[in-house]
Parts: sequence; structure tokens; C-alpha cells
Amino acid sequence: MDTSYALRQNELVMNWRAPKALLLQASLAGAAVLLPALCHLLGVPVYFLLPMHWPVLLAGLVYGWRGGLLVGLMAPLASFAFSGMPTATALAYVGAELAAYGFATGFMREVLHLKSYAAIAAAIIFGRIVYVAAFALFTGFKTPAWAMLSYGLAAAVLQAIILPSVAEKWTGKPQR
Repeated sequence: MDTSYALRQNELVMNWRAPKALLLQASLAGAAVLLPALCHLLGVPVYFLLPMHWPVLLAGLVYGWRGGLLVGLMAPLASFAFSGMPTATALAYVGAELAAYGFATGFMREVLHLKSYAAIAAAIIFGRIVYVAAFALFTGFKTPAWAMLSYGLAAAVLQAIILPSVAEKWTGKPQR
């Protein structure tokens, strides 16, 4: 087994710098590009499912704050480069939000040793605060803050339920 990729004993996250790990993180960023396209193709409203968020949160759980931040930064940039979405206007605040999600999930898991579902919940709150602040900074408050925060609540609950199990399968370590 490649020890640079595997979890070391008593670690909650995997080594984010190993070549295989970097490739898998790039794959997660790619999934964050493909999932919204798939949702659009199937007619699923992306504002309800928040498909870009899932791989970013998973990266934070599996690879810690550095890997989560990396995927959170790569995903919106890659999506914009390949599909033009998010729009150039939205790229700054969506990018800030996704980077915050990846960083916070990983930090809560790797440094603070929170359980996965708690790390996701805290990261979602932190990411939404960053989103509102970045949105206000780049556009002004044209939309009430509560309206911006209300979308995706069902996705947030599903993420907190499903992603710990996915991370557990990925790492082979209990995530709960």
C-alpha cells in the first residue's frame, strides 16, 4: 500500500499532497463541473440540489482543509472555463462560498476533530455567511439575505446525512 496516500493511524483525513490524492481531488473538481450539467440535462433545479457543493464538501471530509480548499477553488474556475457557469459576475461569490465550504469542512474535521455531520453543518453555515458577505461586496444587497440563504436547505440536510457514509467508504475510517 502506498503509505503517502493512506491514512496514518489516528488521522481523520488522507494525505492531500500524494500524487494519487491530487488526481482524485482534480476528479472531485471535475465532478463539481459535471453534476450541475447533469442536473440541467435532467431538469433538476440546481438551486435546490446544489450539485457543486457535494464534491467540495466531500473533499474537505476526505482530504482535510487543504484538499477541501483546493477543490473549492478549482471547481468554480473549471466550471466557468468549460461551461461559462457560474457567470463571470457570480464567479467571485460562488468561488468564495465553495472555497469556504471546502476549507471549513476540512478544518472542522482535521483540526477540530468534529464528527463528519457536524463538520458539514458548521461548514454550510460558514459558507453561507461567506456567500452573503461576498455577494454584498460584489453586488450590493439587491436580494434580501434570507432569500439567498433559504435555497438548498434540503440539500444541506442530505449532504450531512449522505456524505459521511461516502467519506467512510473512501477512507476506510469511521466518519460519524
